[in-house]
Amino acid sequence: MARATELEWAPESLYNTAISAVVMRFNQYRRELRNLTDDVIFDVYYKLYDKNGLVDLGNEFMDLDVFSRVLRVMNKRVLLHRCFQAIMDNEVNLAHILADKFCLRITPDVLDDENIKGRHMQLGFSLGSFLCEAGWFADSSLIYSACLDVCINDESTLNKFRAMEFAVRLLHSQNVNCQYQDAEETYNKAVKLCTELEDRGHKVNKAVLYSEHCALLFAQSRYTQAFNTCHLAILELNSNMPPMAVVNVMRLCSKACVVKREFKTAELLIKYAVAYAREKFGKYHPKHADTLLDYGFFLLNSDCVIPAVQVYQLALDIRQSVFGGNNLYVAIACEDLAYASYVNEYSSGKFQHARDHAEKSMSILFKILPPNHLLLSSSKRVKALILEEIGIDCNDREEEKKYLEEALSLHMSSLEQARSAFGEENVQTAKHYGNLGRLYQSMKRYEDAERMHKQAIEIKERLLGPDDYEVALSVGHLASLFNYDVFKYDEAEKLYLRSVKIGRQLFGEGYSGLEYDYRGLVRLYTQIGDFVQAAHYNDIINQWSVIRDSHNAREINPLEYEVTMTIPELVEQVLRNHAVTNYSKADHKSDTKENCERSSGE
Repeated sequence: MARATELEWAPESLYNTAISAVVMRFNQYRRELRNLTDDVIFDVYYKLYDKNGLVDLGNEFMDLDVFSRVLRVMNKRVLLHRCFQAIMDNEVNLAHILADKFCLRITPDVLDDENIKGRHMQLGFSLGSFLCEAGWFADSSLIYSACLDVCINDESTLNKFRAMEFAVRLLHSQNVNCQYQDAEETYNKAVKLCTELEDRGHKVNKAVLYSEHCALLFAQSRYTQAFNTCHLAILELNSNMPPMAVVNVMRLCSKACVVKREFKTAELLIKYAVAYAREKFGKYHPKHADTLLDYGFFLLNSDCVIPAVQVYQLALDIRQSVFGGNNLYVAIACEDLAYASYVNEYSSGKFQHARDHAEKSMSILFKILPPNHLLLSSSKRVKALILEEIGIDCNDREEEKKYLEEALSLHMSSLEQARSAFGEENVQTAKHYGNLGRLYQSMKRYEDAERMHKQAIEIKERLLGPDDYEVALSVGHLASLFNYDVFKYDEAEKLYLRSVKIGRQLFGEGYSGLEYDYRGLVRLYTQIGDFVQAAHYNDIINQWSVIRDSHNAREINPLEYEVTMTIPELVEQVLRNHAVTNYSKADHKSDTKENCERSSGE
């Protein structure tokens, strides 16, 4: 008889053979499954998924008692996400079914028995957390909100702590789901609960609460407040916190540092978060992908575009391998990669890769979100930017018009959604005005373009100050309009020089965006006959190219980073960076179809 080592295949283990046998006769054995351990039940269900038995699997998972058991198998959570998403893709809204069933179980009988109530609240934590991890935030919010209502008016300390935890988790779900008014109310409830507990003499770690409030302020473009709040969160960090909480605090705070151009602190926080998530959860875990997306945000905003594209692609690969299908996390990763690819290929005009990802993002979001959801606004914006560039590269005027009209429709829809959510005085609204200005310029609607750019600049200056990167972006776009299309050369010159000054101050002499301003100045001085200045800026472009080539020649492996310091050491370093930054800022205070050169859209 041949030995096993000589066979071209290895026989399945007895355990796997038994699991397969049960799945083959699933309807016959389904009732007996309840007597098995949670791990074994999970393996049967995963094999059922593997054999494409999604109808039977969906029917099983609709039973809240059954699903509560598979939730307890923590070491196979990624596999559960695959099963769950496959059922959702099979047009069974399992997330909403489970959330509804959970809420219906909160009856007077449950509330009157502390033991039963405690078990049900624990299920609320588990189920709400899973749905949040899986990207079904509206349904996780239903669960967290119901549990918060149960616990918030109970005067026992145990239930006050439960209410606090539910409030913080609800705040996270509402933030991601763009329910900002609800999130404000939830935050205020959490602060009140925290105060009540502290008044009773209990210590409450507020790191996650502060970081979620930071995320809310960030989403509302209240960047200074977000930055200040992120420091409160960092001060509360310690080594005893759950790894998930540590990672979330660091990545959310990093984004607040990025928009305030505190790149040193932002880099420290996000690199630590990426390495820490990889170490604690593994490199194929969704939490690692979360950190990679925020790392991509840092890289893109610090002018490291190619590494940003690489990191975004890796994040998308992880999310697709875990969730696949029509999932919010996949859609967000596609959109982020689409925008980074658009920026990366802006000078080459090769936008197919960016367009594919933008359209995939929109396709998913249209399937899983209400038609007026704010997340659709961002996705439409990215696709509109890409279509505009494709349109202006068309030789066929009818084709160009078609692309530009579609881009206009998307931009107008995005603007209306942003104004409805944030109001007029908001950076996001201003960015939409700026993008409309660029598009109107492409459509030769120059008065409309000028009006949009000026509106964007005014809003940004009021909210961010005169020397912010966002202001420079809009100033550069208005300069391009004045230079190439309406020939207001004096005004264009002032705007270009202002944009250059801000870009140099923030990013240095090798900043990629400077190229468009420099080329614009060369063209401007040539048009007005100032050939000395034109030659001067040609020389500057050559110097810039040398610096840029040197920058690009440095091989950057964005993932070459390991955790080398403790969390307390990290906190101390962040505080040192903050002190140095404040000092340096105080010190500083004492002291025809011609190719139009302009930077990418916002």
